[in-house]
Amino acid sequence: MLVIPKDYQPTLDARHTEEAVKMIKDTFQKELAGALSLRRVTAPLFVLSGTGINDNLNGIERPVSFEISSIGKRAEIVQSLAKWKRMKLGAYNIAPGEGLYTDMNAIRADEEELDNLHSVYVDQWDWERTITAADRNPDFLEGIVRRIYDAFRATEAAVCKAYPIITPWLSPDITFVHTEDLQKRYPDLSPKERENKAVEEYGSIFLIGIGGTLPDGKIHDGRSPDYDDWSTETGDGHKGLNGDIILWNPLLKCAFEISSMGIRVDKSALLAQLKIRDCEDRLQLLFHKSLMEDRIPLSIGGGIGQSRLCMYLLHGAHVGEVQSSIWPEEMVEECAKNNICLK
Repeated sequence: MLVIPKDYQPTLDARHTEEAVKMIKDTFQKELAGALSLRRVTAPLFVLSGTGINDNLNGIERPVSFEISSIGKRAEIVQSLAKWKRMKLGAYNIAPGEGLYTDMNAIRADEEELDNLHSVYVDQWDWERTITAADRNPDFLEGIVRRIYDAFRATEAAVCKAYPIITPWLSPDITFVHTEDLQKRYPDLSPKERENKAVEEYGSIFLIGIGGTLPDGKIHDGRSPDYDDWSTETGDGHKGLNGDIILWNPLLKCAFEISSMGIRVDKSALLAQLKIRDCEDRLQLLFHKSLMEDRIPLSIGGGIGQSRLCMYLLHGAHVGEVQSSIWPEEMVEECAKNNICLK
């Protein structure tokens, strides 16, 4: 649903918005690379169908596909690069403690609702880092999340210095919350309503355990069974080694997801999660065979929304103010009436 903030005025004009978007992207990727010891690599726009390399997301989104006439094979626009990145860690022989990042561009043709935060076009920094078996624990995950959050704060500080009209929105620290605890705390609310309650209270949260079954028999949100580990018992009374970084948006007064990430499945978690989702047939695909045969390393990784970060740090009302995409005509008109210029 489209939200129009009362008496909205853009923080910067069109020219300075474009300049600020570039500054944010340049600054953040340097901060991220330094914090996690990542090297930049070039990513594909599409991959071959039937290899298992493309992501299934929630399992219902259709990848945009096309026939490559010269080789007689079908290709798909990537939906994310979670599996591709992990395979590249192995191909580049990247040691534990180091990793890679890249620019990922995707098309989500089945996006359910276009609104202030959701677009057909997705642009994000996809990153992946090699880890050891000993790193597969909640404390390690928390440490990585804190480094990423520090990179957000450093970038926000640079924006506020360059454009004094902008004041900080990010809270001083990020709070770690588990989906199981939220479900017990707010049993009568929907998952999204629980997120709003938690992030409004804390300002910035890392919501742990996305994809696994909650005590009420439901899931908080969908996750593909073959990249994030959402089923492993972690020893703290919970399941899951993944989650979302969610920020409170004071302008829209709602939860603002900026990143989805997690420790990736090992062999046992892959087998368990494929069985839970009744898709063990994927074990015949290239990615899954490579994992089961120890040809790709253990890793942690995720995606961070580029346009979303720019929108948040520039206090925008709509992602279309910092991103070129296609929007319903009535949305463009309604936004224009309220000083929201969609690209």
